[in-house]
Amino acid sequence: MHLVTVLGNLLIIVAFSSDSQLHTPMYFFLSNLSLADIGFTSTTVPNMIVDIITHSRVISYAGCLTQMSLLIIFGCMDDILLTVMVYYQFVAICHPLQYPVIMNPRHCGFLALLSFLFSLLDCQLHNLIVLQFTYFKDVLISNFFCNPAQLLSLDCSDSFSSNILKYISSVLFGLFPISGIFLSYYKIIYSILRIPSPGGKFKAFSTCGSHLSVVCLFYGTSFGVYFGSALSQSPTSCLVASVIYTLVTPMLNPFIYSLRNRNIKSSLRRLHSRKF
Repeated sequence: MHLVTVLGNLLIIVAFSSDSQLHTPMYFFLSNLSLADIGFTSTTVPNMIVDIITHSRVISYAGCLTQMSLLIIFGCMDDILLTVMVYYQFVAICHPLQYPVIMNPRHCGFLALLSFLFSLLDCQLHNLIVLQFTYFKDVLISNFFCNPAQLLSLDCSDSFSSNILKYISSVLFGLFPISGIFLSYYKIIYSILRIPSPGGKFKAFSTCGSHLSVVCLFYGTSFGVYFGSALSQSPTSCLVASVIYTLVTPMLNPFIYSLRNRNIKSSLRRLHSRKF
Protein backbone atom coordinates (compact mmCIF):
# COMPACT_ATOMS: atom_id res chain seq x y z
CA MET A 1 0.00 0.00 0.00
CA HIS A 2 2.89 2.34 0.72
CA LEU A 3 4.47 1.62 -2.67
CA VAL A 4 1.13 2.26 -4.41
CA THR A 5 0.81 5.55 -2.53
CA VAL A 6 4.29 6.75 -3.49
CA LEU A 7 4.08 5.61 -7.12
CA GLY A 8 0.57 6.99 -7.62
CA ASN A 9 1.46 10.42 -6.30
CA LEU A 10 4.76 10.42 -8.20
CA LEU A 11 2.84 9.78 -11.43
CA ILE A 12 0.77 12.91 -10.82
CA ILE A 13 3.92 14.97 -10.19
CA VAL A 14 5.62 13.57 -13.31
CA ALA A 15 2.52 14.19 -15.44
CA PHE A 16 2.35 17.82 -14.27
CA SER A 17 6.06 18.51 -14.78
CA SER A 18 6.28 16.84 -18.21
CA ASP A 19 3.07 18.07 -19.84
CA SER A 20 2.70 21.78 -20.51
CA GLN A 21 -1.07 21.37 -20.96
CA LEU A 22 -1.33 20.63 -17.23
CA HIS A 23 0.44 23.82 -16.18
CA THR A 24 -2.70 25.29 -14.68
CA PRO A 25 -3.52 26.27 -11.08
CA MET A 26 -5.59 23.14 -10.50
CA TYR A 27 -2.78 20.70 -11.40
CA PHE A 28 -0.15 22.88 -9.74
CA PHE A 29 -1.93 22.55 -6.39
CA LEU A 30 -2.66 18.88 -7.08
CA SER A 31 1.05 18.15 -7.64
CA ASN A 32 1.92 19.97 -4.40
CA LEU A 33 -0.75 17.92 -2.61
CA SER A 34 0.78 14.73 -4.03
CA LEU A 35 4.22 15.81 -2.80
CA ALA A 36 2.81 16.44 0.68
CA ASP A 37 1.08 13.03 0.64
CA ILE A 38 4.35 11.28 -0.22
CA GLY A 39 6.12 12.99 2.67
CA PHE A 40 3.19 12.40 5.01
CA THR A 41 2.95 8.64 4.51
CA SER A 42 6.73 8.19 4.30
CA THR A 43 7.11 9.72 7.76
CA THR A 44 5.24 6.90 9.50
CA VAL A 45 4.88 3.78 7.33
CA PRO A 46 8.58 2.83 6.74
CA ASN A 47 9.30 3.15 10.45
CA MET A 48 6.24 0.99 11.22
CA ILE A 49 7.47 -1.68 8.76
CA VAL A 50 10.91 -1.70 10.42
CA ASP A 51 9.27 -2.07 13.83
CA ILE A 52 7.23 -5.03 12.60
CA ILE A 53 10.29 -6.76 11.10
CA THR A 54 12.62 -6.12 14.06
CA HIS A 55 9.91 -6.60 16.72
CA SER A 56 11.03 -3.33 18.28
CA ARG A 57 8.65 -0.87 19.88
CA VAL A 58 11.20 1.71 20.99
CA ILE A 59 11.86 5.15 19.51
CA SER A 60 14.36 7.67 20.76
CA TYR A 61 13.45 11.10 22.10
CA ALA A 62 15.03 12.86 19.10
CA GLY A 63 13.44 10.38 16.69
CA CYS A 64 10.01 10.92 18.21
CA LEU A 65 10.30 14.72 17.95
CA THR A 66 11.57 14.44 14.37
CA GLN A 67 8.73 12.15 13.35
CA MET A 68 6.15 14.38 15.03
CA SER A 69 7.60 17.50 13.35
CA LEU A 70 7.61 15.98 9.86
CA LEU A 71 4.13 14.56 10.36
CA ILE A 72 2.80 17.99 11.36
CA ILE A 73 4.54 19.75 8.46
CA PHE A 74 3.21 17.43 5.74
CA GLY A 75 -0.19 16.96 7.40
CA CYS A 76 -0.66 20.70 7.79
CA MET A 77 0.38 21.21 4.16
CA ASP A 78 -2.34 18.72 3.18
CA ASP A 79 -4.80 20.68 5.27
CA ILE A 80 -3.93 24.10 3.84
CA LEU A 81 -3.60 22.88 0.24
CA LEU A 82 -7.06 21.33 0.38
CA THR A 83 -8.37 24.69 1.61
CA VAL A 84 -6.53 26.52 -1.18
CA MET A 85 -8.00 24.12 -3.76
CA VAL A 86 -11.48 24.93 -2.47
CA TYR A 87 -10.66 28.61 -2.90
CA TYR A 88 -9.50 27.89 -6.47
CA GLN A 89 -12.82 26.18 -7.25
CA PHE A 90 -14.73 29.02 -5.62
CA VAL A 91 -13.03 31.57 -7.88
CA ALA A 92 -13.46 29.38 -11.00
CA ILE A 93 -17.20 28.80 -10.44
CA CYS A 94 -18.38 31.97 -8.67
CA HIS A 95 -16.06 34.53 -10.33
CA PRO A 96 -15.06 33.05 -13.71
CA LEU A 97 -14.29 36.41 -15.32
CA GLN A 98 -11.83 37.34 -12.57
CA TYR A 99 -10.25 33.88 -12.51
CA PRO A 100 -7.26 34.63 -14.85
CA VAL A 101 -6.33 37.68 -12.78
CA ILE A 102 -6.77 36.14 -9.32
CA MET A 103 -5.21 32.74 -10.01
CA ASN A 104 -2.12 33.92 -11.87
CA PRO A 105 1.13 31.90 -11.55
CA ARG A 106 2.67 34.31 -9.03
CA HIS A 107 -0.39 34.15 -6.80
CA CYS A 108 -0.46 30.33 -6.98
CA GLY A 109 3.22 30.13 -6.06
CA PHE A 110 2.64 32.49 -3.15
CA LEU A 111 -0.22 30.35 -1.84
CA ALA A 112 1.92 27.19 -2.05
CA LEU A 113 4.77 28.94 -0.21
CA LEU A 114 2.32 30.23 2.38
CA SER A 115 1.06 26.70 3.05
CA PHE A 116 4.63 25.56 3.73
CA LEU A 117 5.38 28.50 6.04
CA PHE A 118 2.17 27.97 8.02
CA SER A 119 3.06 24.29 8.33
CA LEU A 120 6.43 25.23 9.81
CA LEU A 121 4.67 27.56 12.23
CA ASP A 122 2.33 24.79 13.37
CA CYS A 123 5.31 22.47 13.81
CA GLN A 124 7.11 25.02 15.99
CA LEU A 125 4.02 25.58 18.13
CA HIS A 126 3.77 21.85 18.85
CA ASN A 127 7.51 21.66 19.56
CA LEU A 128 7.26 24.52 22.03
CA ILE A 129 4.62 22.57 23.94
CA VAL A 130 6.30 19.16 23.81
CA LEU A 131 9.78 20.45 24.68
CA GLN A 132 8.41 21.64 28.02
CA PHE A 133 7.89 18.03 29.09
CA THR A 134 10.61 16.63 31.37
CA TYR A 135 9.35 13.05 31.78
CA PHE A 136 9.80 11.49 28.35
CA LYS A 137 11.75 8.45 29.60
CA ASP A 138 9.89 5.12 29.29
CA VAL A 139 6.64 6.70 28.07
CA LEU A 140 4.12 4.43 26.33
CA ILE A 141 2.27 5.76 23.27
CA SER A 142 -0.68 3.65 22.13
CA ASN A 143 0.05 4.04 18.44
CA PHE A 144 2.58 3.06 15.77
CA PHE A 145 3.89 6.63 15.43
CA CYS A 146 4.40 9.69 17.60
CA ASN A 147 0.88 11.04 17.33
CA PRO A 148 0.91 14.78 18.20
CA ALA A 149 -2.45 14.56 19.95
CA GLN A 150 -1.26 11.75 22.19
CA LEU A 151 2.00 13.53 22.95
CA LEU A 152 0.11 16.66 23.97
CA SER A 153 -2.14 14.57 26.22
CA LEU A 154 0.95 13.54 28.21
CA ASP A 155 1.14 17.06 29.64
CA CYS A 156 -0.47 16.82 33.06
CA SER A 157 0.33 20.40 33.96
CA ASP A 158 -2.15 23.21 33.49
CA SER A 159 0.28 25.92 32.52
CA PHE A 160 -1.12 29.05 30.95
CA SER A 161 1.46 29.27 28.15
CA SER A 162 0.93 25.65 27.11
CA ASN A 163 -2.85 26.09 26.93
CA ILE A 164 -2.49 29.30 24.93
CA LEU A 165 -0.27 27.55 22.37
CA LYS A 166 -2.75 24.69 22.08
CA TYR A 167 -5.65 27.08 21.47
CA ILE A 168 -3.69 29.11 18.90
CA SER A 169 -2.72 25.94 17.02
CA SER A 170 -6.30 24.60 17.08
CA VAL A 171 -7.79 27.87 15.81
CA LEU A 172 -5.19 28.60 13.11
CA PHE A 173 -4.89 25.12 11.65
CA GLY A 174 -8.25 23.60 12.52
CA LEU A 175 -11.04 26.14 12.79
CA PHE A 176 -9.94 28.58 10.07
CA PRO A 177 -9.37 26.02 7.25
CA ILE A 178 -12.61 24.16 8.00
CA SER A 179 -14.57 27.41 8.16
CA GLY A 180 -13.08 28.50 4.84
CA ILE A 181 -13.98 25.17 3.23
CA PHE A 182 -17.58 25.26 4.48
CA LEU A 183 -18.08 28.89 3.43
CA SER A 184 -16.57 28.31 -0.01
CA TYR A 185 -18.67 25.21 -0.66
CA TYR A 186 -21.78 27.03 0.50
CA LYS A 187 -21.17 29.75 -2.10
CA ILE A 188 -20.16 27.17 -4.74
CA ILE A 189 -23.33 25.12 -4.28
CA TYR A 190 -25.45 28.27 -4.26
CA SER A 191 -23.88 29.38 -7.56
CA ILE A 192 -24.27 25.92 -9.12
CA LEU A 193 -27.97 25.76 -8.25
CA ARG A 194 -28.49 29.04 -10.10
CA ILE A 195 -27.16 27.54 -13.36
CA PRO A 196 -30.20 27.08 -15.64
CA SER A 197 -29.06 24.07 -17.69
CA PRO A 198 -28.88 20.56 -16.14
CA GLY A 199 -25.71 19.86 -18.12
CA GLY A 200 -23.97 22.88 -16.62
CA LYS A 201 -24.98 21.84 -13.11
CA PHE A 202 -23.69 18.30 -13.66
CA LYS A 203 -20.38 19.56 -15.02
CA ALA A 204 -19.90 21.93 -12.09
CA PHE A 205 -20.79 19.26 -9.53
CA SER A 206 -18.46 16.73 -11.17
CA THR A 207 -15.64 19.29 -10.96
CA CYS A 208 -16.10 19.57 -7.19
CA GLY A 209 -16.87 15.89 -6.58
CA SER A 210 -13.26 14.65 -6.49
CA HIS A 211 -12.09 17.34 -4.14
CA LEU A 212 -15.11 17.02 -1.86
CA SER A 213 -14.54 13.27 -1.44
CA VAL A 214 -10.87 13.85 -0.57
CA VAL A 215 -11.83 16.58 1.93
CA CYS A 216 -14.38 14.34 3.67
CA LEU A 217 -11.94 11.42 3.83
CA PHE A 218 -9.05 13.54 5.10
CA TYR A 219 -10.90 15.54 7.73
CA GLY A 220 -13.07 12.64 8.86
CA THR A 221 -10.10 10.40 9.67
CA SER A 222 -7.91 13.23 11.01
CA PHE A 223 -10.62 14.27 13.47
CA GLY A 224 -10.98 10.63 14.46
CA VAL A 225 -7.26 10.43 15.23
CA TYR A 226 -6.88 13.81 16.92
CA PHE A 227 -10.00 13.84 19.06
CA GLY A 228 -10.32 10.07 19.43
CA SER A 229 -7.00 9.88 21.25
CA ALA A 230 -8.23 12.46 23.73
CA LEU A 231 -11.81 11.22 24.21
CA SER A 232 -11.76 7.48 23.57
CA GLN A 233 -10.42 5.07 26.16
CA SER A 234 -9.98 2.27 23.59
CA PRO A 235 -6.68 2.41 21.65
CA THR A 236 -8.03 0.09 18.93
CA SER A 237 -10.38 2.68 17.43
CA CYS A 238 -7.59 5.25 17.39
CA LEU A 239 -5.25 2.79 15.67
CA VAL A 240 -7.78 2.01 12.94
CA ALA A 241 -8.36 5.72 12.31
CA SER A 242 -4.57 6.27 12.30
CA VAL A 243 -4.04 3.64 9.60
CA ILE A 244 -6.76 5.19 7.44
CA TYR A 245 -5.40 8.67 8.12
CA THR A 246 -1.72 7.98 7.40
CA LEU A 247 -1.93 5.26 4.75
CA VAL A 248 -5.33 4.78 3.13
CA THR A 249 -6.17 8.45 2.50
CA PRO A 250 -2.86 9.34 0.73
CA MET A 251 -3.19 6.13 -1.31
CA LEU A 252 -6.72 6.93 -2.48
CA ASN A 253 -5.98 10.54 -3.48
CA PRO A 254 -4.24 9.67 -6.80
CA PHE A 255 -7.05 7.24 -7.72
CA ILE A 256 -9.78 9.76 -6.89
CA TYR A 257 -8.17 12.51 -8.94
CA SER A 258 -6.70 10.42 -11.77
CA LEU A 259 -9.60 8.09 -12.51
CA ARG A 260 -12.03 11.02 -12.70
CA ASN A 261 -9.72 13.32 -14.66
CA ARG A 262 -9.39 12.96 -18.41
CA ASN A 263 -6.46 15.39 -18.68
CA ILE A 264 -4.24 13.42 -16.30
CA LYS A 265 -5.11 10.12 -17.99
CA SER A 266 -4.35 11.62 -21.41
CA SER A 267 -1.07 13.06 -20.13
CA LEU A 268 -0.01 9.69 -18.72
CA ARG A 269 -0.88 8.00 -22.04
CA ARG A 270 1.23 10.54 -23.95
CA LEU A 271 4.06 10.06 -21.47
CA HIS A 272 3.83 6.28 -21.88
CA SER A 273 3.80 6.49 -25.69
CA ARG A 274 6.82 8.84 -25.71
CA LYS A 275 8.73 6.43 -23.51
CA PHE A 276 8.24 3.55 -25.92
